[in-house]
Amino acid sequence: MKKLLKDLSLLAQLGEKFVVATIFNKSGSAPRTVGAKMVVKTDGSILGTIGGGRLEAEAIRLASDAVVKGKSVIYSFLLTGKDVAEMDMICGGRGEVLLEFIDASDKSVQTVYQEAAELMEQRGKGWLVTKLEDADDGWYRVRRHCLVKQDGSLVGRFDGDADFMAKLVQGPARISIHADVIENQRFFVEPIRTPSTAFIFGAGHVSQQIAPLSEKVGFRTIVLDDRPDFANRSRFSEPVEIRLIESFEQFPEREIDEDSYIIIVTRGHLHDKTVLEQALRAKAGYIGMIGSRRKRNAIYEALATQGFEKRDLDRVHSPIGTNIGAETPEELAVSIVGELIKVRAEREQRASAKQ
Repeated sequence: MKKLLKDLSLLAQLGEKFVVATIFNKSGSAPRTVGAKMVVKTDGSILGTIGGGRLEAEAIRLASDAVVKGKSVIYSFLLTGKDVAEMDMICGGRGEVLLEFIDASDKSVQTVYQEAAELMEQRGKGWLVTKLEDADDGWYRVRRHCLVKQDGSLVGRFDGDADFMAKLVQGPARISIHADVIENQRFFVEPIRTPSTAFIFGAGHVSQQIAPLSEKVGFRTIVLDDRPDFANRSRFSEPVEIRLIESFEQFPEREIDEDSYIIIVTRGHLHDKTVLEQALRAKAGYIGMIGSRRKRNAIYEALATQGFEKRDLDRVHSPIGTNIGAETPEELAVSIVGELIKVRAEREQRASAKQ
């Protein structure tokens, strides 16, 4: 998303016409998740992808029509068994793609995309809002295009309902892309935010429940395990990323930053200490470890002999999750992801206060 916004900003500055294809609604399996985006230029070349196959080919075809008409269209797709086989997916799915015609000769459009790219670069938060005017032939005219920042400031033009704008800014704002219909006016809303990454160490039953829930609430989710029978696509559906590692000492430290959330749920706590020891040396914004206080304290004592101090161990959320009396893997997943949401919201509030 970050790179594509930069590309969009550059295209806009050149005053070009192009089409932005965005998956904004889906059920079942699809080659890419909601929010996947592709730019189709007037010569038919593309930037980004929405998954390849028939879905992408049809989107490119419709984009060509959109440029000729100077209008936008919503493409509803249904992936058949043949599509599934070609794309190496488990099952089919359906959804919608907005193909938005952009005429960047409009200076307002240039400013909106430039500011959106800068906001993403600064790890800020906002919403791209497009107002669509329905046409009799099923195509839409883009009537307004603007960027709403978290502080309520506006880039571009907006002539919609004031309450609609207030809901965006004051929240609770939706994380996912969505479309709203207000008094026969259709608004397409796309959040601008850098997604946090949840690294789940262990691919057992609890992890199997955490991963899809984590994705649904806006985390890029990566599951790591050294067992091929567990770290595989039959247990974790798209778009969760799966990594089969040689051992839990294979820690992705270079990928860990302040927007990383580390969840330690290894089998039988066998590798919890190994992962926690490496996590404490990283810059993760959140570290959580499953297990009883007794097991946690034993690990802490062992780490203390290795030079880790109380302030290091105080970074760890253990026992992991919010206290809701969770027992089953499904309940534990709700508890754990609930804590991730809470920590993320608190971090965003602190960042907003500093602005």
